[in-house]
Amino acid sequence: MSKIKEHKSGYVAIIGKPNAGKSTLMNRLLMSKVSITTHKPQTTRHQILGIHSEENLQIIFLDTPGIINPRYELQKAMMKTVDRARTDADIILLIVDVTEPGLPGRIFGMLASMKKKVFLVINKIDKVSDQEAEVVADNIHEKFEFDQTFFVSAINGVGVQEVMDAIKNNLKPGPPFYPKDMLSEQPVRFFVAEIIREQLFLLYHQEIPYSSTVNIVQYDERDDLDYISADIIVNRDSQKGILIGKGGKAIKKLGKNAREVIEDFVDKKVYLDLHVKVRDHWRDNPNQVRHYGY
Repeated sequence: MSKIKEHKSGYVAIIGKPNAGKSTLMNRLLMSKVSITTHKPQTTRHQILGIHSEENLQIIFLDTPGIINPRYELQKAMMKTVDRARTDADIILLIVDVTEPGLPGRIFGMLASMKKKVFLVINKIDKVSDQEAEVVADNIHEKFEFDQTFFVSAINGVGVQEVMDAIKNNLKPGPPFYPKDMLSEQPVRFFVAEIIREQLFLLYHQEIPYSSTVNIVQYDERDDLDYISADIIVNRDSQKGILIGKGGKAIKKLGKNAREVIEDFVDKKVYLDLHVKVRDHWRDNPNQVRHYGY
């Protein structure tokens, strides 16, 4: 009689500085887009949970905001998310952008205190020579003893399978935490808000994306289409004018681009109704930060 294979499961937190490629790596590991990605740092604000399931294993990936010294309430909430992720995780992936490898010293103290498996992932190796990547890894190894080191390009998938294989090999026996057909625990409304926020990063410059958040006011699943009403919350009055643009041109473009991505995501026609609201200095107000889900 053949022996039934033992089920394995575990949590894997992806941590690192802003713009190191955490969200891109998670999307690549899951082979599905659950985290928004842009070329700008600090795009991720929430802990995004992505689930990879096979017959005999389940991996829960935690994509986290980039590690920064927080300057206002929103950023403080983001850093609490990072703390929770590394506490929950069985395995930590420290991802480092090979072109900007400097890391705050406190990261190594934090890792040393955790007594968990820690893998070093040197990312964006498509931008440097093998030798340059090795030098970066050697310098980091002087500060901390990692369990394993990987060289990847998350954007084109190079080396990502090796990371996935190592995670599977280091999982401990355990039950699945989520149904096997689930890709994430967040509801559709959450992803719709994130898609709109992603477009803010892609279409607007300087402070606007960092000063904005998106609140889904209404989401009706109708037979012919999904009706979505969303508020874009900004920090001050002057930002409202920039967001709307001359004759409403800017917000129309934002709405069109977001609607197309949402339709692709929900696989259905969507009517997207966007409104811009000013909540003075919402990022500095702990109650407002909590109200908007951070």
